[in-house]
Amino acid sequence: MLKSAPHLPDLSLVAAAPLKIQIHIAAALTALAIGTVLMIGVKGTALHRTLGWTWVAAMATTAVSSLFIREMNHGAMSWIHLLSGWTIIALPMAVYAARRHNVHLHRRFMTGLFLGGLIVAGGFTFLPGRLLWRVFFG
Repeated sequence: MLKSAPHLPDLSLVAAAPLKIQIHIAAALTALAIGTVLMIGVKGTALHRTLGWTWVAAMATTAVSSLFIREMNHGAMSWIHLLSGWTIIALPMAVYAARRHNVHLHRRFMTGLFLGGLIVAGGFTFLPGRLLWRVFFG
């Protein structure tokens, strides 16, 4: 049984992590912050479009960098890498929908990527034994 309690984050664990994990965390946190602003902000503005492109870049970096993180599966990919693959496919589809003024499809893609690719996948990073579990609870 893991004994743990919430505490101030031990960011030295992130600093000691491999660069690929640091890049992944930085990109995911950037996407989470920008995505939250985009979800609650006014849509269709110049700010929305600028932040949107930045969010797409952060999500793409998050997804691609995750493909190189395989320590939990002894060097093999896991089922969570399927989310990364889907993100790599869905991001251009969502951008294409916006460029074609298909707001409904764009909204569905982007909301799904935000919820599935950041919130759900991010939740799994807090499972016992994983890096962010140790940062906050270990």
